[in-house]
This record gives sequence, structure tokens and C-alpha cells, in this order.
Amino acid sequence: MRRLGLKLGLGCVSLSLGLVLVGFLWLPADPLEMTAARFAPPSFAHPMGTDWFGRDVLARLLVGGRISLGAALAAVSLGAVAGTLLGGLAGYYGGLLDELIMRSADFLLVFPPLLLALFLAVLVGPGPWGIVIAIGIFNVPYFGRLTRGGLLSLREREFVLAARAVGAGDLRVLVRHILPHLLSPLLVQFTVSLGMALLAEAAFSYLGLGTPPPAPTWGRMLREAQSYFRHSPWPAVFPGLFLSLTVLGLNLVGDGLRDLLDPSLRGFSPR
Repeated sequence: MRRLGLKLGLGCVSLSLGLVLVGFLWLPADPLEMTAARFAPPSFAHPMGTDWFGRDVLARLLVGGRISLGAALAAVSLGAVAGTLLGGLAGYYGGLLDELIMRSADFLLVFPPLLLALFLAVLVGPGPWGIVIAIGIFNVPYFGRLTRGGLLSLREREFVLAARAVGAGDLRVLVRHILPHLLSPLLVQFTVSLGMALLAEAAFSYLGLGTPPPAPTWGRMLREAQSYFRHSPWPAVFPGLFLSLTVLGLNLVGDGLRDLLDPSLRGFSPR
């Protein structure tokens, strides 16, 4: 039962990802097809019921999870690549470049994310790309600070000095000798940031800034279902449940990976 949280987190994430992958191969109905079965409760024909237009909630949940998880993954990947690159430059070279990059990161941390999302939604147009860019930009400071802090503690270590002494260039030192030591904390940060990005994408979609209708996302499904919640809670309960389970699972996986990969947190039993 060691690292029970990691096992529970992997189970929650596997359930959500499994359903999304099933949606690529099989859908119980057309997620956009309107039928006369409005507000139908869960049944054999509609395992999660139908909404106010008679659309199958399970089909919309599977397609919406594909969009929501894809947008969150793309946003965090963008933030991780940009943040790791900028943080590596700041920590390795220091000086004026370090000040410029880190002060820019501080500005991003206090800049309202909703304002940037609104600006990008107007600039890029309707669709998920504005939200992906906005969430990605606000993940840059976290990966940048983490990479910079690791580099400050590693750049004067003996193995780095030895690599420089034998003629290794800056790029080789960074990629071959320093970055492998930062993969563990970056992986943990990526997992936790993925859960936060999924919540952020749902929040932006709830506010009408994400993928335009009729394409479903988990956040948009929650927004559209709120007016009918007392009459028929199913269109809101299931996307909210899967969103909560996925975010909880990602956070548990992040905590479990931190305990697993950080030697200072491992238990030690002397003989």
C-alpha cells in the first residue's frame, strides 16, 4: 500500500484518459444530434441521460474530454518548453539576461489571466487556440523559476566544471549534463500544472471564451446545464464529476511522483 495516493491518482487519470480514447473509436450517438428525448434520465439507450436538446450526454462527454484534455496538454507543453528554455538561459548565464527574464516572469505572475484570454480570443478568433496560448504563457514563469533555481545549484558542480574543462560547449553542458538532473522536478511540475490548466480551460469555456458551440467541452457543458440543473442534473453532474476526478488524479500523481523521485523524501529504515 506504499504511495497509495499515486495509485489512486493513476486510477483516476487512467479512467478519464480511457474514456477519451474510447471516444476516438466509438460514440454511443452523434454528440450534436438533437432528438425528441429531452431531459431523459440515464437508461440503457442513454447511459448518462440527455440534455435539453435531446443530445446524448455520454457522447458529448467523450468528445468534450478530448477537446478539454487536448487543450490543457497543449497549453502546459507550450509553457514547459518556453519556461525551461528561458529559465535555463537565465540560470546558466546570469547577469542582465537573468534580470530581464525573471522580471518579465514576475510581471506575468501579476498580470490578470482573464484579460490576456480576452485579448487573445479577439486576436486569434473563436476556438481553443487563444485559450491554449493564454494558459501556456501563464505556465512559463513556474517552469522558468524551477529551471533557473536548479541551474543555480548545478552550474558550479564538479561534473559541470569537468565537462567545461574537456571542451564541452554551453549547449552540450546544458542538454547533456544539467537538464537530466532537472527532469524529475519538471515532470512533477508538468503533472500538477496539467490539472490546473484543465481547470483553467474549463473556467474559460464556462465564461464563453473557449471552443464555440455547438462543439462540447466540459466547461461549456457545465455552463449550458446550469439553467436546467433543478429539472435535470445529469448534464451537469457527469462532466463536473469527470473534471473533478481528472484534476484530483493529476494532483495525486504529481504528489506521488515527487515522493517517488525525490531521494530526500524517501523513507529510510536502518538495519
